[in-house]
Amino acid sequence: VGVMLVALLAVAFAWAYRRWGRFRARKQTVRSFESVSAAVLRDVVIPDGSGGQLHIDFLLLTARGLLVVDYRDVEGVVFGGEHMREWAVMDGSERSTFLNPLEALYDRIAAVKLLAGEAPVDGRIVFTSRSKFPKGRPPRVLRLDLLEGEYPPGVPGTTHPAERYRAAWDQLAAQAEPS
Repeated sequence: VGVMLVALLAVAFAWAYRRWGRFRARKQTVRSFESVSAAVLRDVVIPDGSGGQLHIDFLLLTARGLLVVDYRDVEGVVFGGEHMREWAVMDGSERSTFLNPLEALYDRIAAVKLLAGEAPVDGRIVFTSRSKFPKGRPPRVLRLDLLEGEYPPGVPGTTHPAERYRAAWDQLAAQAEPS
């Protein structure tokens, strides 16, 4: 009985440790998005303009306007291009594919533009820094560790430059619902 209890505790500990690691990684991801924005909406749905709804991983209020983020937690070498139907990921000897995420991103950007009024709206597919793009990154694709280079954070102690888009943000946030 004692050996079984120790084995059960070891399995429970391993499970809890993995969950805690994923929680910490997700929290760090959110902090990365918060560092480049004045406000963040996470895992929301918005009207698509055609009577339906679209899921959005992250919406950011940045100094350059509103940013739609499709977040991809992918580890490995990614091969994809703007006009490719499917993208591939090689992780060691394992290969997987997924549909080109850019088309869905363009739909999300269009839906946000409908709700945001005059504020500029852009979008990015953001991959974790555990992904690599040996043939180059397609347009609108970033790794999380390069986000601050493209969207510089505000200066502490000053009004965030994104505040000029706050009215559009508030208008959009009023339409967003938790996913």
